[in-house]
Amino acid sequence: MRRSLIVDTSVHFIFYSVLVLSLYLLFAGHNHPGGGFVGGLVAGAAVGLRYVAGGIDAVREASPVRPWTILGAGLLTSSVTALVPVMLGDAVLEGAKADWELPLLGTVHATSATAFDIGVYLVVVGLMLMVFEAFGDDPETDAVPEDAVSDDAVSEADAAVAEPAEGVAP
Repeated sequence: MRRSLIVDTSVHFIFYSVLVLSLYLLFAGHNHPGGGFVGGLVAGAAVGLRYVAGGIDAVREASPVRPWTILGAGLLTSSVTALVPVMLGDAVLEGAKADWELPLLGTVHATSATAFDIGVYLVVVGLMLMVFEAFGDDPETDAVPEDAVSDDAVSEADAAVAEPAEGVAP
C-alpha cells in the first residue's frame, strides 16, 4: 500500500497536538471535565491516527515501551494510590493534598486524585496500544513474498488444481 505524503505530514502534526490535549485533560480533570480516562481515550485516538496513517510500525515507533508495561505501570500507580490510605488507617482512596512553592512555577497544588488519574490514564493508553498490537500487521505484508516461492512450485500447484484427481468424475 502506498503512503500519502499529505496524510503522513498531517498526522505527524495532529498526533502531537492531540497528545498535548490529552495531557491537558488529564491534569485539568480534577476540577473541570476530563481526567485520566478521558485523557487516555484522547491519547488512544491519537494512536489510532498513527495506525491509520502508518500501520502497526508507526504505532510501535510512537511508543518505545511495550503496551503491557504502560498498562502495568498505570495499574500499579492506581492501586498504590488507592491502598496507601488504607495502610495509614484511612478509607480507600482517601484524598490527600500537598502544596509546594517552586521557584519558576510558583505554588504547585497536588492531590492524590491526580496520581490516581495518572494511573488510569496509563491503563487506558496501555490498553489502547494493546488493541492496536492485536490488530497486527497488514495481511498483505504477512503473506509469503513472491520471490520466496519458486516458479516450479507455483506451476506444479497450478497444474494440480487444473487437473482432476484420478477416479473423480468431473
